[in-house]
Amino acid sequence: MEIIKNTVVTLDYTVRNPEGEVVDNGENPLVYLHGGYDAIFPLLEEKLHGMNEGEKLTIKLQPEDAFGDFDESLVLVEDRELFPADIEVGMSFERVGDDGEDDMLFRITDIADKKVVVDGNHPLSGMALIFDVTVREVRMATSEELEHGHVHGEHGHHH
Repeated sequence: MEIIKNTVVTLDYTVRNPEGEVVDNGENPLVYLHGGYDAIFPLLEEKLHGMNEGEKLTIKLQPEDAFGDFDESLVLVEDRELFPADIEVGMSFERVGDDGEDDMLFRITDIADKKVVVDGNHPLSGMALIFDVTVREVRMATSEELEHGHVHGEHGHHH
């Protein structure tokens, strides 16, 4: 079946950086609702449109087409006393936005001299990414999936 608007697409994939290192081994297939539901990167969705089961695609996404450019203003140095005692580099926490802004996820990237460095950038921001994709399955979405705007069932959203 062809990938068209309102189909549920199952992809086997890996993601590499430009040096060829795997940054996501695609351990679980990616299952999404095709057709502008913001489930995957728009350029990737555009290139998949019209493909059929079994077909393969390799596409390089520049940072602006993937997780965005690295934003230095999202790297903050905070006082150590603002954090729990048991924090470690690599931990993430949600920072509630001011003035009704969206909450943001920050990662701790360094702890030193009573200071903690936190980074609100996605770990893959600023990086071009190469997607190797195989279309595993394509099916029509159910009316419930279309109404909710996402996939239900195996590898999809569960209630």
